Parts: sequence; C-alpha cells; structure tokens
Amino acid sequence: MLRLVGRVRPYAWGSRTEIASIQGRPVPSGTPEAELWFGAHPDDPSLVGGDGSLLELIESDPVGLLGAATVERYGPRLPFLVKLLAADQPLSLQVHPDLAQAREGFAAEDAAGVPRDAAYRNYVDRNHKPELMVAVSECDALCGFRPVADSAALLERLAVPALRPVVAGLRQPNPAEGLRAAVTALFALSADQVVPAVRTAAAALPDPEYAVVADLADRYPGDLGVVASLLLNLVRLRPGEAIYMPAGNLHAYLRGVGVEVMASSDNVLRGGLTRKHVDVGELLRVLRFEELPDPRWPAEPLADGVRWWPTPMPDFRLTQARVTGTRLELPSGHRPRIVFCLTGAVVVSDGSGELRLGGGEAAFVPAGSGVVELEGAGEVFQAATG
Repeated sequence: MLRLVGRVRPYAWGSRTEIASIQGRPVPSGTPEAELWFGAHPDDPSLVGGDGSLLELIESDPVGLLGAATVERYGPRLPFLVKLLAADQPLSLQVHPDLAQAREGFAAEDAAGVPRDAAYRNYVDRNHKPELMVAVSECDALCGFRPVADSAALLERLAVPALRPVVAGLRQPNPAEGLRAAVTALFALSADQVVPAVRTAAAALPDPEYAVVADLADRYPGDLGVVASLLLNLVRLRPGEAIYMPAGNLHAYLRGVGVEVMASSDNVLRGGLTRKHVDVGELLRVLRFEELPDPRWPAEPLADGVRWWPTPMPDFRLTQARVTGTRLELPSGHRPRIVFCLTGAVVVSDGSGELRLGGGEAAFVPAGSGVVELEGAGEVFQAATG
C-alpha cells in the first residue's frame, strides 16, 4: 500500500473551512478549498511520500500497480479519480461528454491548434466523466432535466413574455424533441433582457425552485443558466444519499460536502452560472435531451456496516464502510483501489502491510494485493474499477 497526499483545488466556489476541518488542520488556509483530489490525473496527481507522484509510479510500472486486466481495458492509467468536494457557492451549470465525444472533441481541438491550456478549450483530455456523489453533509443540487410538463408550468408561472418560445418547445408532444427545442430557444435569448425579469418574478413566488432562481440571478445577473435551472431537478440530499450523473446530463452542485468518484477526466462543458468559457453549440451537441425523474442513486448492502453503489460504468465502483471496532473486510477482486478515510481513525491492511489513516487521508492499494481489512472506528470509502 502507498499513502497518498491529496491535492487541493482552490476554485472560487469552495469552502474555506470544510476540507481543513475533515483533515484536522487547526488553521484553514484562508483561501477557498473546493476539492481534494486522490488519484493519478495528470492535472494534479496525488503525491506518494518521497517517491514522486502516483502518476509517475504508475507510468513506471503500469502492470505491476494496475494489473494486466486494467491495463488491457483502460491503457496504462488509473481509470478513476476520488474527490472530496466542499461547495459554499454554486458550481457552474455543466455537462460531461461520453467517451466517443471526448475523443472526437479532443482530437478536433488538437487538429485546430487550440492550446491545451487555453481558457476557451472544451476538451482537456480524451476521457469521459460519469460521476457518483455521496453526500457527507446536506447537499443541494440541480441534476438532470425534470419532467417537461413541470418545467413548462414553472416557466409559465413567471409570466415573462420572452420565455414563450421556451414554453412552446416544452409543450411539444415528444419530450426529447421538446427539450431540445426549449434549450435551443433559451440560449438564443438576450440574457440582459430576460434574467432581470425572471429574477423579479421569481422573487415574488414562494416555491423553493424560485428561491434558487432569485439567488442565482443575484450571483449571475446576466447569465441564462439562471433560467435553465428551472429545467432541472432541484434535489436536496441527506448525508449518505447519492446521485449518479452519466454523460450528457446537465447539473450543478449548489452547496454541501460530498465524496465523489468519477472516471479520471476533467472535461467540463459549461452552460452557465460561470464567468468561464461557455460554448453553446458544443453544449447542445453533448446534452442528452431526456427526462431524469429521480437522479438519486440507491446503495445496496454488502455486509454489516458495508454497502456499495453499483452503476452501469465499469470505470469505477464505490463502497462505504462504517467501522465500529469490529474488523471489516472490503470487496477487492484484486483490482487497483483507493481507500479514503472520511472520519475517525482506521488501520488499513492488505496482507502485506498496514497503514493508519485519519480523517481526510487516503491510500492506494495496487492490483493483486490481498483482501483489504479495516480496524478502528471511522467512515471509509473505497473506490475501485468495476
């Protein structure tokens, strides 16, 4: 096993205290700390003691660390990334591409000579980015298109004349065609004219969806993402509940702390609620125009104190264990794994050695290691390939 040093991403929407509190740092950094990454993504690979980064170690011995089966399927790279996310403010409205779209988009931008570090670049790697997020605190999120009839009713109630083409799109008999027409019409509107009117109307209505709209409009007064939020499910997760976002689903986390596992990618196409680059044409190409009535993703029990969230994506699987003094065993299948301790203190052993992990600490377990066992008291997440 290898102890990992996670990398903090200081995005402006991040909390100034939550990640530091989980890690037990007595004095927070004073700057926003949005995400804590554990993995081997080239943008911010975890460090491994004095041995460099996990990315460098994997590149030096991919079969030894990942196993022949993983390398054959995904190439010489760790296919998943673990994050601790802490949002004090809304994230951008965003969607992630599927694998074919990511490869095509990355190649097209390379061929067009778009610098890989350009702010207007859409594809920073060749991978897709489905993701699963488990709430640690109460979390609010916008996730996937709500039923089109509900969206039409919410927009109609605002009584803003400029939104009539959007409502007309939603009233089409075919939901997918209606969503495409509505989103296309929405992003063709003048934000400077529409958003203030929507904000005024929303502030006068009592429903929670309109309260979110008014808050977003105060933060982003000239951003059509404010209106697009009414097309999406407003979800409040309690600690332990999860959402799964496959490729093509528009979403934004509004506030809260969660543990995420995703395919190892940083491809983000933004649709608003941001001052960063928004490419409406590419967004419309990647979006899946389908209703998502309930984005919550249920867990399944594996053993006492152990459960997992199976998803259709083989790149990752996420298991949670609550250790209360009795030795617990985590499923392995001899795959590469990252074991992340969220709270408490646990001893992690794999038959060849052991590590003590506290809150906010993680370890990488190479493929072929023995069964991972946990002792102590705490909450632990294990990410592995499917």
